[in-house]
Amino acid sequence: MPVTELDIHTPDGVMDVHLHTPAAPGTGSGAGPLPVVLLYPDAGGVRPVMHDMAERLAADGYAVALINYFYRSGRVSFDLATAFSDPTEREKLMAMMKLADPPSVMRDSELVLDALAGRDDLRADQVGAFGYCRGGLMAFTLAGWLPERIAAAASVHGGGIATDDPSSPHHRAEAIRAALYFGVAANDRSCTPEQQELLVTALDKAGIRYELEHYDAGHGFAVADHPGVYDPAAAAHHWTKLTELFARELPR
Repeated sequence: MPVTELDIHTPDGVMDVHLHTPAAPGTGSGAGPLPVVLLYPDAGGVRPVMHDMAERLAADGYAVALINYFYRSGRVSFDLATAFSDPTEREKLMAMMKLADPPSVMRDSELVLDALAGRDDLRADQVGAFGYCRGGLMAFTLAGWLPERIAAAASVHGGGIATDDPSSPHHRAEAIRAALYFGVAANDRSCTPEQQELLVTALDKAGIRYELEHYDAGHGFAVADHPGVYDPAAAAHHWTKLTELFARELPR
């Protein structure tokens, strides 16, 4: 399927975004501008498995913008088999994530949406977002950062989505208009039961439409190149939930 690379100029440099679109856009019952969905990778960065995910959703009739929100560190990606166990690799990864703090990524995301809004073949006024691990944090954060533009967001084994930090995205729940989905891994140290309670309490108080689903699988279950953790059955289920969410909230 077609992939177009976009260079998004930011105050910190040039962010590369890969826009995946259907093989035959503008045809069939879904003729017209394509709904847009932003994809935020996990800590492994933009790599073949993330392109595969973008292409899979694009096949359903979406324009999927795969964002290298780690661009401040270059076009980098990590092998998840060693990224956390190798001290040198882990140090590089931590430094990369520090440069990609949520407020900076949100400002970058606004620029992405502004660029896409200038295209007649896309509908970028109401968009979706999804992400994995740290990318799940970004997708959820975006829903509260740009509430008037985000119609649906999904966080899959997301980390840090509700913490005691004043900048935690659950504190913006009152602003959110999007429908949300959270796929939570079992025994996930980055999304503990206590953090989940903070999240649910905030969302319920704000009257947000959301679903939080627990998976009997480890952190990283949806990502095919995550060795020893990827769970094909859990991954297939999360795709069902994603496609249902976007089909419902983003008319094609």
